[in-house]
Amino acid sequence: MEQFKRFKDEITRFMMMYKFALDSLETKIEILKEEFHFLHDYNPIEHTKSRLKTPESIINKIQRKRCDLSFPSIRQNIKDIAGLRITCSFVSDIYRINDMLRNQSDLKIVESKDYIQNPKPNGYQSLHLIVEVPVYMSDRQEQVCVEVQIRTIAMDFWASLEHKIFYKYNEAVPPRLLQELKGAADSAAALDKQMERLHNEISEIKEHNMEHEKTGSKRIIIRDQEFHIPAALLDLIDAGQGNV
Repeated sequence: MEQFKRFKDEITRFMMMYKFALDSLETKIEILKEEFHFLHDYNPIEHTKSRLKTPESIINKIQRKRCDLSFPSIRQNIKDIAGLRITCSFVSDIYRINDMLRNQSDLKIVESKDYIQNPKPNGYQSLHLIVEVPVYMSDRQEQVCVEVQIRTIAMDFWASLEHKIFYKYNEAVPPRLLQELKGAADSAAALDKQMERLHNEISEIKEHNMEHEKTGSKRIIIRDQEFHIPAALLDLIDAGQGNV
């Protein structure tokens, strides 16, 4: 009975360590979202989703890898016990968030897989990072790995449906269906490019209009004709207001 209690405490402590790492990383992401909300007109982070593998899932994976069934072995061989998915609007946002995480002095990027520049054969796209997060326990500090997946809304939509379609599919998938799935991934990638182009064009128009508004106060319009107000006249107006 005492041995069972000791094992239960160990596995609870082990899982809590990953939960704390996930909580810490989510807090960092929330701070970035708040910063963009207050300082910029645009927030690159649409939403986040986190998950912890169950002990059963961890054991199954360590057995598939044919590794020792021990806590040190699990930590060394399974890097995605804790996972965080960040969904963005545009592809450029993915790399912006990647840079933000790399600039966090207490985080360490130990692995990076860019499935956007190099999609998987089935069409899957996403940026995967393995991030070491410091966790401060009551008696020690631990560096805990968290897998971070950063993808656009279109990438996430495709990946979620692909997983549902083939989840626990034990037979060989017909080539026709694989080809259609790859075509759908290509369509999602094309949509990402189109929406980013529209976003950039609208941003340019907005910036142009803002610049026009700044200079608009130095122009007057009479009978649909625009006249520039000379700087000397503006100085005279300012001087007159100063004498009032």
